[in-house]
Amino acid sequence: MLINLSDTLSDQHRTVEETVPLTMDVIRLKSGEYPVVSSGPVHVRAEHIRGKELLIHADARLVAVIPCDRCLEDVRYEFVLDSTKHVDVGLSDAELTEELDESNFIDGYDLDVDKLLYNEILSGWPEKVLCREDCKGLCRVCGRNLNTGSCDCEEPGLDPRMSVVRDLFQKFKEV
Repeated sequence: MLINLSDTLSDQHRTVEETVPLTMDVIRLKSGEYPVVSSGPVHVRAEHIRGKELLIHADARLVAVIPCDRCLEDVRYEFVLDSTKHVDVGLSDAELTEELDESNFIDGYDLDVDKLLYNEILSGWPEKVLCREDCKGLCRVCGRNLNTGSCDCEEPGLDPRMSVVRDLFQKFKEV
Protein backbone atom coordinates (compact mmCIF):
# COMPACT_ATOMS: atom_id res chain seq x y z
CA MET A 1 0.00 0.00 0.00
CA LEU A 2 1.41 3.36 -1.05
CA ILE A 3 0.60 6.70 0.56
CA ASN A 4 1.32 9.88 -1.36
CA LEU A 5 3.39 12.37 0.70
CA SER A 6 3.32 15.24 -1.79
CA ASP A 7 1.01 17.34 0.46
CA THR A 8 3.50 17.07 3.31
CA LEU A 9 6.56 17.76 1.17
CA SER A 10 4.98 20.65 -0.76
CA ASP A 11 5.04 24.29 0.37
CA GLN A 12 1.78 23.82 2.29
CA HIS A 13 3.30 21.16 4.60
CA ARG A 14 -0.05 19.58 5.39
CA THR A 15 0.02 16.60 7.71
CA VAL A 16 -1.02 13.37 6.01
CA GLU A 17 -3.03 11.05 8.23
CA GLU A 18 -4.53 7.88 6.78
CA THR A 19 -5.82 4.52 7.90
CA VAL A 20 -5.13 1.88 5.27
CA PRO A 21 -5.51 -1.90 5.14
CA LEU A 22 -2.41 -4.04 5.58
CA THR A 23 -1.84 -5.81 2.26
CA MET A 24 0.99 -8.08 3.47
CA ASP A 25 -0.28 -11.68 3.43
CA VAL A 26 3.03 -13.45 4.05
CA ILE A 27 6.31 -12.55 5.75
CA ARG A 28 9.23 -13.73 3.61
CA LEU A 29 12.57 -14.28 5.34
CA LYS A 30 15.64 -16.32 4.49
CA SER A 31 14.44 -18.92 7.01
CA GLY A 32 11.10 -19.36 5.23
CA GLU A 33 7.68 -17.90 4.58
CA TYR A 34 5.28 -17.18 7.44
CA PRO A 35 1.62 -16.51 6.62
CA VAL A 36 -0.16 -13.53 8.11
CA VAL A 37 -3.48 -14.96 9.35
CA SER A 38 -5.04 -11.75 10.65
CA SER A 39 -4.26 -8.08 10.58
CA GLY A 40 -5.88 -4.83 11.49
CA PRO A 41 -5.74 -1.53 9.67
CA VAL A 42 -2.56 0.52 9.67
CA HIS A 43 -2.78 4.07 10.97
CA VAL A 44 -0.11 6.31 9.41
CA ARG A 45 0.66 9.94 10.22
CA ALA A 46 3.32 11.91 8.35
CA GLU A 47 4.12 15.45 9.39
CA HIS A 48 6.63 18.00 8.18
CA ILE A 49 9.42 19.13 10.52
CA ARG A 50 11.73 21.30 8.40
CA GLY A 51 13.24 21.20 4.94
CA LYS A 52 12.69 17.67 3.69
CA GLU A 53 12.56 16.15 7.17
CA LEU A 54 9.46 14.21 8.12
CA LEU A 55 8.21 12.51 11.24
CA ILE A 56 6.34 9.34 10.29
CA HIS A 57 4.33 7.39 12.83
CA ALA A 58 2.67 4.05 12.01
CA ASP A 59 0.88 1.56 14.21
CA ALA A 60 -0.70 -1.79 13.41
CA ARG A 61 -1.35 -5.29 14.72
CA LEU A 62 -0.92 -8.54 12.87
CA VAL A 63 -0.78 -12.24 13.67
CA ALA A 64 1.62 -14.54 11.83
CA VAL A 65 1.98 -18.32 12.01
CA ILE A 66 5.51 -19.34 13.06
CA PRO A 67 6.56 -22.94 13.83
CA CYS A 68 7.58 -23.78 17.41
CA ASP A 69 11.36 -24.00 17.72
CA ARG A 70 11.16 -27.33 19.60
CA CYS A 71 8.22 -29.33 18.20
CA LEU A 72 7.46 -27.51 14.91
CA GLU A 73 3.75 -27.04 15.75
CA ASP A 74 2.21 -23.85 14.36
CA VAL A 75 2.16 -20.93 16.80
CA ARG A 76 0.10 -17.80 16.28
CA TYR A 77 2.45 -14.92 17.14
CA GLU A 78 1.07 -11.40 17.47
CA PHE A 79 3.15 -8.44 16.36
CA VAL A 80 2.16 -5.10 17.87
CA LEU A 81 3.88 -2.53 15.69
CA ASP A 82 4.25 1.06 16.86
CA SER A 83 6.90 2.87 14.89
CA THR A 84 8.07 6.47 14.76
CA LYS A 85 10.65 7.39 12.14
CA HIS A 86 12.48 10.69 11.71
CA VAL A 87 13.60 10.78 8.08
CA ASP A 88 15.08 13.26 5.64
CA VAL A 89 13.99 12.37 2.10
CA GLY A 90 16.58 14.76 0.66
CA LEU A 91 19.49 12.67 1.95
CA SER A 92 20.72 9.29 0.79
CA ASP A 93 21.25 6.50 3.33
CA ALA A 94 25.02 7.14 3.18
CA GLU A 95 24.54 10.78 4.24
CA LEU A 96 22.34 10.06 7.26
CA THR A 97 23.22 11.55 10.61
CA GLU A 98 22.77 9.75 13.91
CA GLU A 99 19.41 11.30 14.76
CA LEU A 100 17.82 10.33 11.42
CA ASP A 101 16.40 6.95 10.45
CA GLU A 102 16.78 5.16 7.12
CA SER A 103 14.17 6.09 4.56
CA ASN A 104 14.30 3.04 2.26
CA PHE A 105 10.50 2.77 2.53
CA ILE A 106 10.03 6.13 0.75
CA ASP A 107 10.36 6.29 -3.02
CA GLY A 108 10.00 9.81 -4.35
CA TYR A 109 6.75 11.09 -2.87
CA ASP A 110 5.35 7.65 -2.02
CA LEU A 111 5.51 5.95 1.37
CA ASP A 112 5.43 2.14 1.08
CA VAL A 113 3.51 1.10 4.21
CA ASP A 114 4.22 -2.62 3.80
CA LYS A 115 7.98 -2.01 3.52
CA LEU A 116 7.92 0.22 6.62
CA LEU A 117 6.09 -2.47 8.60
CA TYR A 118 8.29 -5.24 7.19
CA ASN A 119 11.36 -3.43 8.59
CA GLU A 120 9.64 -3.21 11.98
CA ILE A 121 8.71 -6.90 11.88
CA LEU A 122 12.33 -7.81 11.16
CA SER A 123 13.60 -5.80 14.11
CA GLY A 124 10.92 -7.26 16.38
CA TRP A 125 11.22 -10.88 15.21
CA PRO A 126 11.32 -13.22 18.22
CA GLU A 127 14.54 -15.08 18.97
CA LYS A 128 12.68 -18.19 20.09
CA VAL A 129 9.05 -19.17 19.50
CA LEU A 130 7.56 -21.85 21.72
CA CYS A 131 4.08 -23.35 21.59
CA ARG A 132 4.19 -23.39 25.41
CA GLU A 133 6.87 -22.85 28.06
CA ASP A 134 7.27 -26.54 28.86
CA CYS A 135 7.37 -27.79 25.26
CA LYS A 136 9.14 -31.17 25.19
CA GLY A 137 10.11 -31.01 21.52
CA LEU A 138 10.67 -33.95 19.20
CA CYS A 139 12.19 -37.35 19.90
CA ARG A 140 15.76 -37.37 18.59
CA VAL A 141 15.36 -40.92 17.30
CA CYS A 142 11.89 -41.24 15.71
CA GLY A 143 10.82 -37.58 15.47
CA ARG A 144 7.57 -37.97 17.42
CA ASN A 145 6.13 -34.87 19.09
CA LEU A 146 6.75 -35.57 22.78
CA ASN A 147 3.97 -33.15 23.81
CA THR A 148 1.35 -35.59 22.47
CA GLY A 149 2.83 -38.66 24.16
CA SER A 150 6.02 -40.58 24.76
CA CYS A 151 7.71 -43.03 22.44
CA ASP A 152 9.46 -46.34 23.06
CA CYS A 153 12.80 -45.24 21.66
CA GLU A 154 15.96 -45.77 23.68
CA GLU A 155 17.72 -42.58 24.62
CA PRO A 156 20.96 -42.46 22.63
CA GLY A 157 23.94 -42.08 24.95
CA LEU A 158 26.32 -39.19 24.93
CA ASP A 159 28.36 -38.94 21.77
CA PRO A 160 31.78 -40.44 22.66
CA ARG A 161 33.48 -37.52 20.92
CA MET A 162 31.98 -35.22 23.57
CA SER A 163 33.40 -37.18 26.53
CA VAL A 164 36.41 -34.84 26.74
CA VAL A 165 34.10 -31.85 27.15
CA ARG A 166 32.03 -33.71 29.77
CA ASP A 167 35.21 -34.54 31.70
CA LEU A 168 36.29 -30.88 31.64
CA PHE A 169 32.95 -29.77 33.11
CA GLN A 170 33.13 -32.40 35.83
CA LYS A 171 36.75 -31.60 36.67
CA PHE A 172 36.24 -27.84 36.99
CA LYS A 173 32.77 -27.89 38.50
CA GLU A 174 32.33 -25.21 41.16
CA VAL A 175 31.50 -26.50 44.61
